[in-house]
Amino acid sequence: MRLTTFTDIGLRALMYLATRPEGYKSSITEVTEAYDLSRNHVVKVVHQLARAGLIHSIRGKGGGIMLGKPADEIRIGQVVMALEESLQVVDCTKPVCKILPACRLKGVLKEGVDAFIGVLDQYTLADLIGNKKDLIPLLIQN
Repeated sequence: MRLTTFTDIGLRALMYLATRPEGYKSSITEVTEAYDLSRNHVVKVVHQLARAGLIHSIRGKGGGIMLGKPADEIRIGQVVMALEESLQVVDCTKPVCKILPACRLKGVLKEGVDAFIGVLDQYTLADLIGNKKDLIPLLIQN
């Protein structure tokens, strides 16, 4: 299983925001510069993260982006589910598989995906930034 670049950017953006002091409003530019990412990509990801309630996006003067809830309440599986368009491993309809009526593979693969998300949900954003003092110098450009 492979996650999309969209989800990768989302996880990294959340990690960046989680390393900032509580109440600090970051900018999309800060995130793009920290990871050397395309601004257009980050804007799309931030929009989706805001729709999912994982970040707050405040427009206008004095605006910015920040975590929508504490890092220890953001489950990694939840983030992946919010950002991945589909976690379907195979599409049995394109082309239509002849054994579909009797096939058990799709169920086994779904069970595997559920286990994958279950493991990710054992971790929070706070777990990912437990080494915050090591991450900050790598992310924050003075």
